[in-house]
Amino acid sequence: MPITQKILSLSDLEAAAMPYAEKAPRDYWETGSNDLLTLAENQNAFNYLKIRARAMRGVGTIDISPKVELFGRKFRAPIGVAPSAYHQMADDSGECGTAAACQARNWPMGLSSFSNKPLEEVREAGPDAALFFQLYVFKNKKTSENLVKKAEKAGFKAIALTVDTPYLGNRYADVRNNFKLPSHLSARNFEGTTDQPIDNAAEADSWARKIFNGEECPPDANVVDPDINWAETIPWLRSITNMQIWVKGVVTAEDTHAAIEAGVDGIWVSNHGGRQLDSGLATIDALPEVVEAAAGRVPIHIDGGIRRGGDVFKCLALGADFVWLGRPAIWGLKYDGQAGVELMEQIIEDDLKLTMALAGTKTVAEINRSCLVRIGPAIVKL
Repeated sequence: MPITQKILSLSDLEAAAMPYAEKAPRDYWETGSNDLLTLAENQNAFNYLKIRARAMRGVGTIDISPKVELFGRKFRAPIGVAPSAYHQMADDSGECGTAAACQARNWPMGLSSFSNKPLEEVREAGPDAALFFQLYVFKNKKTSENLVKKAEKAGFKAIALTVDTPYLGNRYADVRNNFKLPSHLSARNFEGTTDQPIDNAAEADSWARKIFNGEECPPDANVVDPDINWAETIPWLRSITNMQIWVKGVVTAEDTHAAIEAGVDGIWVSNHGGRQLDSGLATIDALPEVVEAAAGRVPIHIDGGIRRGGDVFKCLALGADFVWLGRPAIWGLKYDGQAGVELMEQIIEDDLKLTMALAGTKTVAEINRSCLVRIGPAIVKL
């Protein structure tokens, strides 16, 4: 869409893009579960953390590059585009446009199982960017296995197994809108992977809802399996792929220990963007206990409510190795396709660089817990 105003922040980008989206897709992107408490808290919780700015630190040169490599590659910044579904609802280029933007600016990207563009095309658009393939395990495990093998063949480096969605959160807006993917679009990754339809958990007659209500499900149904567990699922994935296995959706020390004991390669702190358990912890509040429990044994990544360079700074200060943005990529894509995503990336990079300079940190390695204080309510286990 034509640029009609100067976009200076991600909130500007959201305000410029979202009014042009139809109601059902807009609500799908912008809302979360139940009363949207966790959705709001993901952003609000950052305000309880304040940066202790240091002066006279010689910040004539600022290096925003990550302190660690990711899959042997040094990216432009410790920031990536998180997996989210149905990018083609925002722009016809879909996930290929997102991947091309990430390739252009040297950002990593995670791809949703439910992408509109097939994973092979996304890898072609972003061969150095599209690294994580986000995965759900279906009751029909053969479908999930076929997806994993396709992703590995295409060159993805890791599976991001989503572990916070045994059932779909109660997303009021999607229920009221009777959300469905537009008829001209489809989840292309499943073509050739299964003969059975893919269950749409948002629909009233979905197998996911029937299982929740106690009905028996056919063993070959392509419905997310609520019985995945640490003891069986990680070893099963390890048996079918040589890719790294990360878990996305961990927010507690207990699950951090369980994940590492199960042999995962990395942990992704996430609450599904506030779209699953409402009244759950904001991810920035969950991050410290996950980092402490991991004790450096595996890398820790995070998403959820990150909208400013200062938010990225705070995540890094609390021990995250990488920070991921989901909805802002959709805003950029809706605003101006690939160029809009690149604009989003530029804004957050510049904001991080300025935040680092004003805080007195020349490199990402200098960002640590001593850079922050907390002024809000303490997080206390009961």
